[in-house]
Formats: sequence, C-alpha cells, structure tokens
Amino acid sequence: MPVTDLQRIAAFRLSFARRQAAVVNEVPGGVVVLDVEYAASYEHNQLVIEGSPDPAALPALADTALGHLDHRQITVLDDRTGTDCAPALTAAGYTQVTELVMTYAGSAASSAVPDPSARTVAFDDLRPALVGQLRRWMPGAEDIVVSQLADRRTARLRGAEQVRFLAVHDEEGAIGSWADLYRDASQGIAQIEDVVTADTHVRRGYADTLLATALRYASGCGVVFLLADPDDWPHAWYTRRGFKAAGRFHVFTRAQGL
Repeated sequence: MPVTDLQRIAAFRLSFARRQAAVVNEVPGGVVVLDVEYAASYEHNQLVIEGSPDPAALPALADTALGHLDHRQITVLDDRTGTDCAPALTAAGYTQVTELVMTYAGSAASSAVPDPSARTVAFDDLRPALVGQLRRWMPGAEDIVVSQLADRRTARLRGAEQVRFLAVHDEEGAIGSWADLYRDASQGIAQIEDVVTADTHVRRGYADTLLATALRYASGCGVVFLLADPDDWPHAWYTRRGFKAAGRFHVFTRAQGL
C-alpha cells in the first residue's frame, strides 16, 4: 500500500522529535522525548504517539513519563487515533488543540529572485529578536522560562539533515521576521515552522518575503508542509499562498495541578 504524504509527514515529525531530544524513551504506541536543559519547553518534553495506544492508559503513562515536570503534553500523529484518545484525555483535564497539516501545492519558487533582506542567520544573531517577541507575548514570564523558550531552537539543529534559521531584516539591519526550515533531501520532505513577524514590524510584507525564501530553499522536495491552527487566521493566509489542507494531528496539554 503506497505511503501517503500525511504518513510521510508524521514519520518526519517523529524522526525530528527523536533526533533533537536529549533523551528518548520507548513506550507503548510511541516515544517520550526529554531535555532537562529546556524543561519549560513542551515541545522538548512530551509524549509523541504514532501507533495505536490504549487511550485509557495514556494519562497514567504521561504522569509516569513526565512526572518530574510542571506540564504534560501528548502529541498524536494520526487523526483517528487522536480523536479516539480525546475523551479519556479531556476527562483527565487535558486541553485539546488540533494541528492543521498544510502542504504546498503552488508553483515552484526555485526561480524566484532572491530578496537580499531575507537570509540564513546564526542563532546568536536571531536570539535578541526571539527574546524580545517572547517578552511581548509573555510579559509576566520568568527570565529562565523566556531564555529556555528562545534557546531551545539550538536543539532543533539536530532534528533534520538541514536546519536553517531564516530572517528578514529591516532597512537598519534589525531582524523583523523569522522562521525555521527543516529539510531532509534524502527523504524529499521539508517543513516550514514558526513563521513569526515581530509586533514592531507588522504590515511590511516581511512574512511574504520570508515564506518565498523558505520555499526557494525547500525546492526539490516533493513534500513541503507546515502546521497551522485551523481556527486562526494564518491558515487562510497560507491557503492564498499555495498551501492546502492535507490532514490533522492532535496535541493534548495539561498544566500540572489542573
């Protein structure tokens, strides 16, 4: 039976989670990925399900695997499995979020003229912009939380064959918009992740420049995808730029004590 694009995307995401993790523990139906250096990052400390677990056993499994943390997160890389797991997890106090998987169906961007304002940057160059935006999003967060949520990006460098931090600079050279690109040429797949424009630089067309740059670097891959919130406006923005819905994954989270 042929492997679908959605199955390839799920396999890529599981591989990425494994490769960037400091510790990987196998569990029934999936893996636990951990990184004590970024304890505040749900992405780096969670249970990732790619099989068919017993839904009723998941809350206890997460408590055992993530009991040293102040949060629980379970990502389910299959729509039907996520739907089946939802009743038991919501009853256990988890909040469910649907991830809309969108694949690029537009014309190739490899021939687009490069914009000199958009380029690959080192993490150290990107960090001040990340910290500044995190502070605007979470004004009451502790310094250690903001630092971990910014610095966790360095762990992503291990996640794929090629990882680029892309940024668009303003006229004075300051970074105004950024995104990650993860590319495995051997698998013919690429992910565009965390497309953000700083609150100080909105409505300048930076996101369009950034997305075109990411697509140019992803050219040659048969599958280029991103994740969007189906209930928020960016998914319609991506649709107008050549992306289409391909499926859904599910993420369940719970703050400890709730």
